[in-house]
Amino acid sequence: MIVRRRMVGGFWAARGTVALVLLVALLSAAALAVGKWERQLGYQSPSVHLVLETVNACVALLLAFLVYGRFRRSETRQDLLLLQGLVVLGTANALLSITLMKNEPVGPLGSWLPPSLRIAGTLLIALSALIPDRPTRYRGWRHWALAPAVAGMLLVGVLLYVRKNSLPSAASPTSSALLIPQLLTLACFAVAAVAFTLQARSRDDVLLRWLGPACAVGAIARLNYLFFPPSNADWLYSGDVLRTASYVLLLIAAGREISRHWALQAEAAVAEDRRRLAREMHDGVLQELGYIRSEISTFDGPEVDKILGASDRALDEARQLLEALGRSDDEPLGLVLHRAVEQLSQRYGVTLDLELDESIVVDRPQRHALVRIAREAVLNAVRHGGVDRVRVELSRDGDGSRLRISDDGPGFDPGRPQTGFGLISMRERAEALPGTFVLTTQPDEGTTVVVRW
Repeated sequence: MIVRRRMVGGFWAARGTVALVLLVALLSAAALAVGKWERQLGYQSPSVHLVLETVNACVALLLAFLVYGRFRRSETRQDLLLLQGLVVLGTANALLSITLMKNEPVGPLGSWLPPSLRIAGTLLIALSALIPDRPTRYRGWRHWALAPAVAGMLLVGVLLYVRKNSLPSAASPTSSALLIPQLLTLACFAVAAVAFTLQARSRDDVLLRWLGPACAVGAIARLNYLFFPPSNADWLYSGDVLRTASYVLLLIAAGREISRHWALQAEAAVAEDRRRLAREMHDGVLQELGYIRSEISTFDGPEVDKILGASDRALDEARQLLEALGRSDDEPLGLVLHRAVEQLSQRYGVTLDLELDESIVVDRPQRHALVRIAREAVLNAVRHGGVDRVRVELSRDGDGSRLRISDDGPGFDPGRPQTGFGLISMRERAEALPGTFVLTTQPDEGTTVVVRW
């Protein structure tokens, strides 16, 4: 048997993330452009400022909790660094909220601890975006994932406390001592935005899809602080709104991650139930059918061949159902078709010419129907046409797709009444896709079955 196979096409790179990053960057740039009027249109409200900082802290820590669960499953270095960065960033926002809540002057330590932790947190996030997504070498990281972040924050706090008398004054918002942290966080967020966006184009990861836009807005917020430094902690500035907007995007990322987690849990439960059913069928129904077939083959008589044929068809149906139960839902249609018809070619000794486009994606019911149509068409060509070569094609057809099975067998008269159920079943399955079913055949001219959907 010779099987010639050609796979066509591929999966298009995801472009939605890039468009989303550009959109949020454009909107943030528009907010940055009107920042020069915020001194006249500014809003003095310490309570609103406190609410925004508290929201930022809660969102960062919530996402850190979700990433911790994600890291316990994946144990990758990227998730580990992202977890630590979010914890440090959330802690910095929480400390700033406590400072605003007290509504009292703070010393050098209180002025410099939140921005120092914010620099460390954004640096860790940028590193997580740049590091390859590979498992950690030490398996114990899943139990000590937060230890480096906690130790690093304690170290920063101790160093600032020891040098609190020599820390530069934070009284002037335009001093270089305050501009340097803004520059560092701007650079880290910009690098993270670009890196996460590039990764999201090649990976089906809903979290990365939203981390890129969130980091882009965070970078523009720091740019706003550089152009329009806040002069009073009681006032609400456009940079504060942009920062909160970046955390709102992180909140969306958290929601999508939760939805994805439960969807994966449901898929895993369904897959496990299908595997259990497949095991039960293999150990029960399939073995009983095989026993019946072997016992019938010992008898002689005119009806034995018919019963043996029915037994073979029942075994074939049971094997097909067993394979469908154990099949993964994310397999491309071209691969499933190839495996299904190749089993028939090995069983009946027929040569297959396959031209399958693996970029065609269908849902599970459509894939099942198309596989059954292809198997029925190949079986008809072998059993009724007696052919030794069948061609199976799966390709694009304008805005839709096309499945074509053809042979060079004797064909038959399409006007002749058909007593079998095979053609009726194929037509009904094709129309339920929804699609169309076309059978072309003439005596001595072969048979072609075409399904379009």
